Amino acid sequence: MTETNRAARVASTGWSPKQYLKFADHRLRPAIELLHRVPIESPETIYDLGCGTGDVTRLIAARWPSATVCGLDNSLEMLPKVEVEPGGIEWIEADIECWTPAKKPELIYSNAALQWLPDHQQLLPRLAGLLSAGGCLAIQMPLSWAAISHRLMRETLVDCGIPGRILGTDELRAAAAQNWVADAETCFDLLDGCAENLDIWETEYLQVLSGTDPVFEWVQGTGLRPILNALDDDELNIFVPTYKKRLREAYPVRSNGQTLYPFRRLFVVLTV
Repeated sequence: MTETNRAARVASTGWSPKQYLKFADHRLRPAIELLHRVPIESPETIYDLGCGTGDVTRLIAARWPSATVCGLDNSLEMLPKVEVEPGGIEWIEADIECWTPAKKPELIYSNAALQWLPDHQQLLPRLAGLLSAGGCLAIQMPLSWAAISHRLMRETLVDCGIPGRILGTDELRAAAAQNWVADAETCFDLLDGCAENLDIWETEYLQVLSGTDPVFEWVQGTGLRPILNALDDDELNIFVPTYKKRLREAYPVRSNGQTLYPFRRLFVVLTV
């Protein structure tokens, strides 16, 4: 197993639907904005890659009720929640990296999922190549690597001097430190030759959070998962209090009891 694949394995395990959905409104907003920018009028086949709990997949099915809609995810923690609910959506357990549709779709949609996969120089053009003529690839990914919260995450892991174990701290740090999402300009250069039309933009949301340690609660449902899954109880007892303290200092509670958390995202909509 290569270092990249090993890091990817660390970064893709241990999802908690309950924790992820604590901030459902904030997480759904960019997904809905991406959906509104899809230019396809009547797609016959749609895949939602990295569908998670299926909330966005259901919105897709509601927008195009006559389409065949498939929600695809490799997380056993996420998919059982959607499998027990009724609806005309097909739920598929599969890895995006090696997935190939049985029929070329008119729309491939992916909200906040592809950032967990390496080698976007191969992955994104490959996904565009799976579309039928005139089809659309719509992607949203967080640009979180440069955020203060994620920088502090990496620094705290190093500063706490946590000993290596099964996967080893070198690999864990590599997973936490890897910046797999390129900026808008780099992404444009990568996909320009694959598209008839290409629309790329970045948006920073000033998220208003409430509660105790709200930024920790946010990252606990997403970017912090690789670290939480890899550390044992003794290591967590060292890491978590230190990281929470640093987050409270970086994102102070305001006089109204709320915390402001800027969060940047990358959007891509291309047609072939």
